[in-house]
Amino acid sequence: MLEGLLIGLAAAVTPFNLVMVVLGCVIGTLIGMLPGLGPMSIIAIMIPVAIGLGDPTAALILLSGVYYGAIFGGSTSSILLNAPGVAGTVATSFDGYPMARKGQAGKALTIAAIASFAGGTIGAILLMIFAPALSTVALLFHSAEYFALMVVGLSAIAAFAGTGQVGKALMMTILGLMMGTVGEGALSNMPRFTFGIMELQSGFSFITLAMAMFALPEALFLVMNPARAAQGDSGKITGLRISRDEARAIAPVIGRQSLQGFFIGVLPGAGATIASFLGYAVERNIAKGAEQEEFGKGSIKGLAAPETANNAACTGSFVPLLTLGIPGSGTTAILLGALIALNVTPGPRLMTDEPDVFWAVIISMYIGNLVLLVLNLPLIPYIAKILAIPRNYLIPFILFFTLMGSYIGQNNATELLILVGFGVVATLLRFADYPLAPLLIGFILGTMLEDNFARAMQLYQGVGFILERPMTLALLVTAALLVLLPSYRARRARKRAEGVADGD
Repeated sequence: MLEGLLIGLAAAVTPFNLVMVVLGCVIGTLIGMLPGLGPMSIIAIMIPVAIGLGDPTAALILLSGVYYGAIFGGSTSSILLNAPGVAGTVATSFDGYPMARKGQAGKALTIAAIASFAGGTIGAILLMIFAPALSTVALLFHSAEYFALMVVGLSAIAAFAGTGQVGKALMMTILGLMMGTVGEGALSNMPRFTFGIMELQSGFSFITLAMAMFALPEALFLVMNPARAAQGDSGKITGLRISRDEARAIAPVIGRQSLQGFFIGVLPGAGATIASFLGYAVERNIAKGAEQEEFGKGSIKGLAAPETANNAACTGSFVPLLTLGIPGSGTTAILLGALIALNVTPGPRLMTDEPDVFWAVIISMYIGNLVLLVLNLPLIPYIAKILAIPRNYLIPFILFFTLMGSYIGQNNATELLILVGFGVVATLLRFADYPLAPLLIGFILGTMLEDNFARAMQLYQGVGFILERPMTLALLVTAALLVLLPSYRARRARKRAEGVADGD
């Protein structure tokens, strides 16, 4: 491994490759900040440029920089505008946006930058150490295990529900699962639940749904409440630095979620989205008392957890891509196509046949995370000044990016009608105090859940795979514990409170 690291270091620190790292990070960060233009779109656009470079190492370094730069920058629109354009940064908005509303936009961006850097850096170190061994672990996961992993992800809904709202969260999750069934089915290519509308044959767009659940209701709230729009409270940019106590509070969160996020990212098909949701859920469940109540209202731990996890998972997703040739997400599938176009064959022999490509990419990830931190931290005061604009002037800005992001996603006007319809419904649900995050979780995980369940059913001729595969059973038991644990803790707290009352 030491020899490989030296080869990779020599390749990564050449002036041209360093320029590619910086260029990829800058492009990725800027694109990540714009709702609707995620890493998949920009990487697809950048592939001809990368192939034109002629050097596979430089090309992959450039595309990788764009990938984790977009995940890094995706937190900005989530925090400032409540408009997560990338699935991996949806959970960031749960506490990042409330912090911005409290006038702590600068602090929120600082925490996001530090957590992203730590997650990406620790992920790169783990990638260097564990890549060969983890490639064999990833091979153990089949459709049955991925189905169980999706169930674990769905079981985290209790973490996104307020006190006494688990029933509402469950209803919203089921609604999200139902919306995920629109389009072509897992067992056939026949459209279903499309009502004859051609544009729905590919299902609802994630971008459209994310904008409708978060950004559009925010704009509508501001329109309906002019006093709140004119306040500009969130424009008071104070406290860009985090205190020593805050750093001490988020340090263990960053450590835990760097490890958890990386190992989730290693699993093909899991990726940054599941890692961020599970990271948030785990940290909320292990928090106690007042800290747990703060989640969803501007908790620094609730912000640091998903930001760390999604960046660590982004790095971890390169394990199956480079060592097995298996794309773990849509973005890494595009990267796989770029590798093949560059005459590089990813797989178990890549480390041996082309160590300069393999190790240079890993070294460039560490350099890239440093570049992202250096680029983003000095710019935080200027980025945060977006919120210094009076809220009534921000409304057209939010609406423009919401509509643009939705239209670019599918390139048809029907998406705009769907966006407005869902946005109005989401606004009514917010008035009724229904949590919207579980709906998005159900939608994102529902398709993968159905696909893997259908494949497992076909392979094992029934649901017997649950008992036949120990890892599947273990994951399902974990999911059951995640569902039951909050109820048990609530019951125990209630009994304790009753005991104190009786004692009085």
